[in-house]
Amino acid sequence: MSDEQRLVGIVLVSHSAEVAASVAELAKALSGGGGAVAVAPAGGTASGGFGTSSELVASAAASVDRGAGVAVLTDLGSAVLTVKALLAEGDELPDDTRLVDAPFVEGAVAAVVTASTGADLAAVEAAAAEAYSYRKV
Repeated sequence: MSDEQRLVGIVLVSHSAEVAASVAELAKALSGGGGAVAVAPAGGTASGGFGTSSELVASAAASVDRGAGVAVLTDLGSAVLTVKALLAEGDELPDDTRLVDAPFVEGAVAAVVTASTGADLAAVEAAAAEAYSYRKV
């Protein structure tokens, strides 16, 4: 795999499929060069309802894994618990998958922008987490 293809992948886990897909679309659109970054939404349940699905998260993570790590951002509550459980199992997610403590929308944008520069997983995680400090007033 070329270095150009070895970008950090991003998974966005929400209780809503529509929210996850919309935030993925927004982050890619606002990132400029983010089109090269693999971003996958993992929202809702397998049956299309509200909630979280370990199967959807694992599938999304596998789909974005390019060998440089996978950053997983969640919206709240059970989405966090679902990802933590998958990480604890140890074999459901690609190697170098991290749950990133970051605001969902701003963190997703920061993660995709940073990943599009070819930054490593630690830098992507740091950029997303730094979004907590973004002030709006």
